Amino acid sequence: MSAPTAEPVDLLDLKFLPAWVKEPGATNHYDHYTGLEAPAELRSRDRGGRHKDRAFRSGERRGQTRHPGSKPDRQHRGRTPKAEGTRHRDSDRAKNRPSSDRVARAESKPFEGTIHFLPRQNVFENVVAQIKSGSVAYSLFVLARLFLEKPGRYEVRLTAKAEAPLYQLGEDGGVSVDREFLERNAFRFAQRDFYQVNVVESDPIKGSFSNVARCRLSGTLLGPTNHHAYQPQLRSLYEQRFSRRLSFADYQRQIEIVSDPAVVERWKEEARKVTTYTTLLEQTPLTFSSAAEAERHFRSQYFPALVRSVPDVTVGGTSSRSLPDRILNRAIEEGWVRETRSPSNVMQELASRFRQNGLHIFRHRRGMLFVSPIRARAFVHEQAGVSQLVNAILEAVSATAGINRKQLFETLTGNGASEDAEPRRLALASDLRWLINEGYLIEFNDGSLDRPRMKSKEQRKTVEALVPSALAVDTTATTMQWPLQLTWREP
Repeated sequence: MSAPTAEPVDLLDLKFLPAWVKEPGATNHYDHYTGLEAPAELRSRDRGGRHKDRAFRSGERRGQTRHPGSKPDRQHRGRTPKAEGTRHRDSDRAKNRPSSDRVARAESKPFEGTIHFLPRQNVFENVVAQIKSGSVAYSLFVLARLFLEKPGRYEVRLTAKAEAPLYQLGEDGGVSVDREFLERNAFRFAQRDFYQVNVVESDPIKGSFSNVARCRLSGTLLGPTNHHAYQPQLRSLYEQRFSRRLSFADYQRQIEIVSDPAVVERWKEEARKVTTYTTLLEQTPLTFSSAAEAERHFRSQYFPALVRSVPDVTVGGTSSRSLPDRILNRAIEEGWVRETRSPSNVMQELASRFRQNGLHIFRHRRGMLFVSPIRARAFVHEQAGVSQLVNAILEAVSATAGINRKQLFETLTGNGASEDAEPRRLALASDLRWLINEGYLIEFNDGSLDRPRMKSKEQRKTVEALVPSALAVDTTATTMQWPLQLTWREP
């Protein structure tokens, strides 16, 4: 059976168009939305419904445009007077009509809770094991940035206010600040937890179709407008992807009619694929041949006890970048940018966890914080009680800031041409290792050496307490990039 050709005017039913489009005088909008040429009689009229050509206007009609008792102004004689009553210019109507995008933005409120970025536990344990296996001190600032560098390395904890809780589907389902949003999309978010989705091919589509409807925004083919599956597909696509941004009438204007035979054939191939839904929690599995039937079963059997309010929720870093709620997505993105710029909260969390795992936090180099498996302490031995080589090492490190092992060996052993150069190098390496392991010298991850910076008892307590002020990032040190010899375990 041959299907009639569907013109755009059939798709965009005039009852869905705004009032100003259906007014008799709004011919330009009629042409724009329907794609049809307006009749000649309408084209010859202006916005007020009067003929543009003065030849069509009788003298009696022209006389009515003048105000009685007033002389016509020669400068405005040729202008058409404004229509009286409730009519306005089309441009004014379009300007004053609120767009659905502005309405959606006005209705959506930003997330007012707190957002914390936490190190992922298995990645954190891997970093702790590597730090403990050596004797090197690592910059806490750079470690925090490296945790934030990839979403697989951190988690996001969202904490809402008591008056505006978060809503979640089940124990670990979708999260949103809007309960109605979750209710509308609950089946789409949780369907794979309750149903096994299978896609099979049915018999080829019968019938001859000359065109199909296509969504301009997503490129989805919806089929001919007279096909039985067109309206359900149109409504389903709108509810899933565009209901928060556009009204249904505005979305219908984004539908176009395509007459390309190749596109029609592609739609036929796509329409052959039938999706079935089989229950997973029933003793006797039930199979539904359409999403509408499965959703009705879902809402009657599972949905009533699914949506719950929660004061806080933790989501994975990768999942946090693709949350269905745009408000939370935007809030997390803005929070990530702020935290990456100054990761004081992540540094505080890392410092607390490092201390719980037996590592030591200390402040050095322009107030930067470092983590080390060795507690730094002052060298309190008398110079006479240790070897001359130990004293030489301490003096060389104190004299040259940022000296490394190679420079230290060259300073204390020379070019190594003498007979006792090799034994002296071995003794130097042994004494250097002892000083580092005892905490009298600090070896940083960039290879530099330095003596601990001594503090008073009160200052030491302040650093050890790790109050937020002690974790403030020094802006002069944020540009220093410390290379870390760590292997990151990506999930």
